[in-house]
Amino acid sequence: MKKVINFLNALKNNNNRVWFEDNRNEYKEVQSIFNSFIEELISGISEFDPTVRDQTIKTCTYRIYRDTRFSKDKTPYKTHMGAFISPQGKCGGFSGYYFHIEANGSDYIGSHILSTGIYMPQPVVLKSIREEISLNGQDFESLLESAKGFSLDRSNMLKRVPNGYPADSVFSDYLKCKNFFLVKSVDDKYLTEQGLLERVVTDFKKTYSFNIWLNKAVQYAYETMR
Repeated sequence: MKKVINFLNALKNNNNRVWFEDNRNEYKEVQSIFNSFIEELISGISEFDPTVRDQTIKTCTYRIYRDTRFSKDKTPYKTHMGAFISPQGKCGGFSGYYFHIEANGSDYIGSHILSTGIYMPQPVVLKSIREEISLNGQDFESLLESAKGFSLDRSNMLKRVPNGYPADSVFSDYLKCKNFFLVKSVDDKYLTEQGLLERVVTDFKKTYSFNIWLNKAVQYAYETMR
């Protein structure tokens, strides 16, 4: 992954179309490196979570081109590469496993990460997750504890417990969450030393139970919409 990191670092300092076109062949090379790894990662995760077995590069990865139509930032390219491996693909609305490489010093996320969970769930899904936590909060806590090395993201939370839930609940902090995903930040060394695939698969396996728990709540929400 060293070539991928080096390219993203260079792109961060030269985020314009002229430079990108001059270095398009290098981009194609790092894209191939990244995609080949994701194909192996899908296979590796499928060994313990068969719900993602049918996913492909197309259903999991993202374009490097930014949508600048409604943004003040008009730089044309993303300075990160990521893949979201989920039962229904990156746009399916289910929880999944996210692998993210980012240019050093970028302010997008701030580091390379491994993450498992769901980001910006639909209101009916968010309600289903919160109801499950309200009823079985201890189970939710035990899943967080079992995901060694990961922590629950708390960057986007309500200031108060949402209506319909007891304000004095011992699980109030969880009920305030708008997103539900675990995060582990990793450094360049983690990504460039030998054994990366095995390392990532081993780490994601720690979050498997959390992912399955979330997707049961997601599935229940979607079934109630029918």
